[in-house]
Amino acid sequence: MDRIAAVTGAAGGMGRAIVARLVEDGLKVAALDRDEGGLAALSDAHGASVIPCPVDLMQADGIRAAFDRIEAEAGGLDVLVNNAGTCFMSEFPDIPEDEFEAQMRLNFSAAFHCCQAAVPRMLTRPGVKKIVNISSNGAYNFDVFDPPHYRASKAAMDTLTKDLARRYARERISVNSIAPAMTETPLFGVVSKEVLDAALAQMPHGRAMQPGEIAAWVGFLVSRAGDISSGNVIILNQGRDVR
Repeated sequence: MDRIAAVTGAAGGMGRAIVARLVEDGLKVAALDRDEGGLAALSDAHGASVIPCPVDLMQADGIRAAFDRIEAEAGGLDVLVNNAGTCFMSEFPDIPEDEFEAQMRLNFSAAFHCCQAAVPRMLTRPGVKKIVNISSNGAYNFDVFDPPHYRASKAAMDTLTKDLARRYARERISVNSIAPAMTETPLFGVVSKEVLDAALAQMPHGRAMQPGEIAAWVGFLVSRAGDISSGNVIILNQGRDVR
């Protein structure tokens, strides 16, 4: 029986790397994103191993419909990677209400609703099922430039990780967060060169991490080696914040 994974934000830089890693590891991947052109490119690259699922993750009913489609076409779900997210850069206290709501809906609420849709489908599957939430080092390191609504959205995601890990441990659903520091994705474009250069200068290796490096950790957690890890927030930052 094929293992079936759902990856949100699949057409973005990090999402493409995660999809590629999971396909390489033998999973069939439902790719969720609103970028239909990007999903078509994923389908072209990976063929029948990818099920393109256009969806607006800001809409809970759209999420439910996407998971209904996954079940209908793939027969179940073994893995969920909540990767979709963005960082709005307005500074406190001048954060517009609509920006705050959009930040929380995409980074946290979408992951919450995806878990709601995924967990009942995982309960009927054999083996250890996996949820991997892509968080951020910004939820913990307050020396970097991340604004407070972004930090709050990722910290909320990590609390969800711990709650679901405890709640479904006996049902063998493993839930972990990965919290990367500076990773080279299109989100680099939301900050000025000066801010970006200052942030990169703090990285011990002198460079940003690459999407493929984060995807490798996703692959590890999704593999059998990750079966015994649950409820953890794995911080990836090259040792930058060790005190």
